Amino acid sequence: MKGNFDTAASNYDASFTYSIIGKLQRDLVYKQLLLLLSNSEINSILEVNCGTGTDALWLAEKGYRVNATDVSAQMIATAKRKENPNGVVFQTADINNIEQHFATEKFDLIFSNFGGLNCVSEMELRFFFKNAANLLTEKGQLVLVIMPRDTIWEQLYFMVKAKFSKAFRRHQESVQANVDGEKITTYYYNPKEVLPLADRYFKLKQLNPIGFFVPPSYLEPFFKNKPRLIGLLSRLEKKITRFSFLAKCADHYLIVFDKK
Repeated sequence: MKGNFDTAASNYDASFTYSIIGKLQRDLVYKQLLLLLSNSEINSILEVNCGTGTDALWLAEKGYRVNATDVSAQMIATAKRKENPNGVVFQTADINNIEQHFATEKFDLIFSNFGGLNCVSEMELRFFFKNAANLLTEKGQLVLVIMPRDTIWEQLYFMVKAKFSKAFRRHQESVQANVDGEKITTYYYNPKEVLPLADRYFKLKQLNPIGFFVPPSYLEPFFKNKPRLIGLLSRLEKKITRFSFLAKCADHYLIVFDKK
């Protein structure tokens, strides 16, 4: 996996996790996760690309047994420094070797939040689906939050700044994204591109936009002093969460698969 986010680890919580926009987007994911978990027999969860551990700790608080991994040793170190009363197991592991890392274990659900899978190429993503299927129990589920190509917010942002060449940058094969000073090779996938990669092992269960009205986190400086505006956008977002056709135009989308 290219780029390990070690540089971003020290600032990630401040720049996203605890930001106004970060909390709003994470709450949107959690709402969908809670609905899914309440209607499923899930006990064990593997989180890949866990970052600083916020989601893993939240899941463990809900009573699930959680293993959480990230390729970045610094992200894992940050996660381990957090209060962890429910015993989340944090481990450094590359997503491309995840099956070997848990060769003797099975999980009821595998979870990846906020674009972790955008750091793998199409070939690596196809390989991930194969590995995920092998790591899941018979009725296992896969919950992924991915960044699409056609995010309207980003297109508008670059057009307003008269950077027209960047407005559709996500349509390139890959982009060198700047994450707190570290250049990360990033790949963007619309849902229709992900489905055939997963089709051999999984069937689609659910698709939701995350951040169609709620803006991307890099617009936090503009919105943080505009509570009424961000409140309006949040209310609008809640009205469209079931409109799966908007997924490719949002900042992220949540996609749920059942193992075949």
